[in-house]
Amino acid sequence: MATQNYSNHTQFFPPFHFVLIPMVFLTLVGSIVNLVESWGNHDRLYSAALLVIVCLSLLILCFLARIFALKAQDRAIRAEENLRYLATTGKLLDPRLGIGQIIALRFASDDEFVALARRAAEQAMSPDEIKKTIQQWRADTYRI
Repeated sequence: MATQNYSNHTQFFPPFHFVLIPMVFLTLVGSIVNLVESWGNHDRLYSAALLVIVCLSLLILCFLARIFALKAQDRAIRAEENLRYLATTGKLLDPRLGIGQIIALRFASDDEFVALARRAAEQAMSPDEIKKTIQQWRADTYRI
């Protein structure tokens, strides 16, 4: 695997991003088509509407499962970076830093982490600005 940097740090999980989500979306589209075609037939209307609701619920469930997993990872990253900052400086991270900024700071090497964290808090840098500022990239291959 190539060394991780700003241009290649985003990751996809193909079974989720390229198989499951498109399948659920296409199933929802098909169920809507089925509902439209069943509109005049009262024998099929209930089951067609129910299928749309189930498919819509499945699509929402897929996105919620993704969001919940990312939120759990965010909490772990915040704790890890707080500990890293504490071990280096003896202080906790600046409370002005938002979770997005802290997540971006995890890519900074130990040599530039403290200074970049201070600068990010003082200048209210965006996560993208933080990532672009990093000179020595510290890879994180666990978050998808």
